[in-house]
Amino acid sequence: MSVYQTLCFLSAAAMLIAFVNSKIGRMQTTIAITAGAMMLSLFILIAGQNDWFQLTEIATETLADIDFEDFLLQGILGFLLFAGGLGIKLPNLKDQKWEITVLALGATLFSTFFIGFALYGFCNLIGIQFDLIYCLLFGALISPTDPIAVLAIVKKLKAPERVSTQVEGESLFNDGFGLVIFVTLFTIAFGSETPTVGSVTMLFLQEALGGIIYGFVLGLVFHYLISSTDDHSMELLLTIGIPTAGYAFAEVLHVSGPLSMVVSGIMIGNWTRYIGFSKETEDHLDHFWELVDEFLNGVLFLLIGMSMLLFQFHQEDWILMAFSIPLVLSARYLSVALAYVGFKRYRTYNPWSVRILTWGGLRGGLALAMALSIPSGIWVIEDKLIDVKEIILVMTYSVVVFSILVQGSTITPMIEKAKLAEKEMEAKRTAQQTDGQQQE
Repeated sequence: MSVYQTLCFLSAAAMLIAFVNSKIGRMQTTIAITAGAMMLSLFILIAGQNDWFQLTEIATETLADIDFEDFLLQGILGFLLFAGGLGIKLPNLKDQKWEITVLALGATLFSTFFIGFALYGFCNLIGIQFDLIYCLLFGALISPTDPIAVLAIVKKLKAPERVSTQVEGESLFNDGFGLVIFVTLFTIAFGSETPTVGSVTMLFLQEALGGIIYGFVLGLVFHYLISSTDDHSMELLLTIGIPTAGYAFAEVLHVSGPLSMVVSGIMIGNWTRYIGFSKETEDHLDHFWELVDEFLNGVLFLLIGMSMLLFQFHQEDWILMAFSIPLVLSARYLSVALAYVGFKRYRTYNPWSVRILTWGGLRGGLALAMALSIPSGIWVIEDKLIDVKEIILVMTYSVVVFSILVQGSTITPMIEKAKLAEKEMEAKRTAQQTDGQQQE
């Protein structure tokens, strides 16, 4: 079976699960697809072990034919981030620019090093010789919240405006910065040349700053192209050019494609939307990209659920998987809480903000794709054939599955409480304004 045929059948399976869920389960679509895929994978594994029928080998070979890393990082990621950028409201982003910057950069860096050093200490404690650079690499790939998972689950719950903007904005930007941090550490860990402070700094600036500048230029070029035509179909076709050729060219320039997609998406969604598109296209723009987003998300989350067929679990893996979930949650809480210590000196925030940002900081396919890019054969426990890639991969998978299935399905009550708190805060502000006017 070709890769194209495999993706066609996976797409059909994702749509079938989503349809059944809409009639019976009523779960959030991405959660339902992930859970359904995991149940199917578990059934295939159990059936194989009990000799009911042998599908394990066929399913594993079929999934192995799809290069998950390439499919996400060089394929659909551009579409998903561009679609996410289109939905960001620039006035809200400006209002929260410092909070988003601190969370996307400072919190991600803090979390990376906190996870790295804590994991290194734990591995030494249990007798696993896992080098610090590999621990930091895991911290780098798991610290950024995944915009694909976040936007698919949290955005639709209509959280209070400031909280929603922080969650969405941070996930879109820390995704790009997280990839840059990961690439930098990856180069240190596996590069052929000895890294220096200067070379690492230049790599970071080239990827991050270059991605932002390239995204601005890309958005500008396509803004003028779209503005030059009144053809409804052509306007929508031109938007597809950004996450396709535009994203691929970012790889050629060696700048961050994800950051460029976010920047150009924000430009098209906030500038071209109102002065470049015809009225007909403006009405259909969001519907078109929501459909693309839903379809690609369905395939991606099905692959996440079924990727457990590719793993071989050892006793050491289970120990590290159990440790990684509370470790990542602790790092997320501390990084957000410390940032809010500074934020609260200048503004009043919803009392549920830290909890929502912590519990709503979901991880998804992006972290798995980065984990899959790590080279095999760097042995940690050679007699059991456990290498660096296996350890990082199983820890990543446990955090991703926990965040999607557990965090994603239990965050709704938090957001509902945040909405009530927002109404109370608004009522209090109104009362204070009324009292002030009466005193005058």
